[in-house]
Amino acid sequence: MYELVINLHMHTPYSDGHKNHEEIAQAAIESGLDALIVTDHNVWVNGPEGYYQNGEKKVLLLVGEEIHDQTRIPQKNHLLVFGAGRELATLAYDTHLLLDAVKQAGGLSFIAHPVDPAAPAFNEPDISWVDWDLQEFSGIELWNAMSEFKSLLKSKLHAIIYAFNPARIARGPFKETLRRWDLLLAAGRRVVAIGGSDAHAFQSSLGPLHRTLFPYQFHFRAINTHLLTPAPLSGDETNDRRMILEALRQGHSFIGYDLPAPTNGFRFTASGENGTVWMGDEISVASGITLQIRLPQRVECHLIKDSKVIKTWRKRETCTHITSAPGVYRVEAYIHYLGRRRGWIFSNPIYVKNP
Repeated sequence: MYELVINLHMHTPYSDGHKNHEEIAQAAIESGLDALIVTDHNVWVNGPEGYYQNGEKKVLLLVGEEIHDQTRIPQKNHLLVFGAGRELATLAYDTHLLLDAVKQAGGLSFIAHPVDPAAPAFNEPDISWVDWDLQEFSGIELWNAMSEFKSLLKSKLHAIIYAFNPARIARGPFKETLRRWDLLLAAGRRVVAIGGSDAHAFQSSLGPLHRTLFPYQFHFRAINTHLLTPAPLSGDETNDRRMILEALRQGHSFIGYDLPAPTNGFRFTASGENGTVWMGDEISVASGITLQIRLPQRVECHLIKDSKVIKTWRKRETCTHITSAPGVYRVEAYIHYLGRRRGWIFSNPIYVKNP
């Protein structure tokens, strides 16, 4: 398997971002990304999708959309749509119809910032997802960088502190988002987790202080989604697009917070009498399986089964667990950075089934 690093969920001046597609692509190249998916609010921008190059380096830019009902106050239920290939915001008034249309178009749908608390100090409302009874979505944005920033804005002083010290913000997905994900998995749903930047590069002023809140380059070095693919990118836009979307569809991926240290090289596999599977895959427990975790460096690692931590390792690069118990297994890893324990890696699950 090959590893691709992609960044998801960002905006351009077509909605409320502050750099165009070309500029964002160049920032992605400088940051070493393989691909990115731009998702403007309620507009599918037809045209800028494709490869962008700077010298010998290049990046594949894909275009999706973030859709929500603009007539609803507050505007709940934001949905990230990838790969649909057409405008679907006209269906934002009915989330069920929207999800069905995404599926019919062959696209993927991910709940954006499932938990997005209010920030009263800045008159920002709670825009969390509320329609949890719907089941047609592909996955969930487990970790959203801007929602986490918003949750820390208890006062204008907090805003100044974090605007000038953005590396101190990220701590991990909200506990409530992790709980929601585990509940969906426990109910038998195959729900893929992704990490999103929600990048806008907002231009902010507070008295004499002026600052770009989190330039795209900062986001591209922070919360990324790492994909495992059967081949490297070939430079063929059509084939590479298909391969990236399929990896997202299958959950052959993990969320990596790459700012403290690169998460490249993380692997979580399950091996049994019928072979080896990867994150997002299913395997029969049969005569027992071996779960193996490979970490890029020695950190704190948890193996989670059906929402419960069943094994913890510290200062280990390779972790192994043998089991004959069916269940949904996933991995969380934590790293110490700038004086705090922070989330570093969150894997998609391996589904261990009865024979």
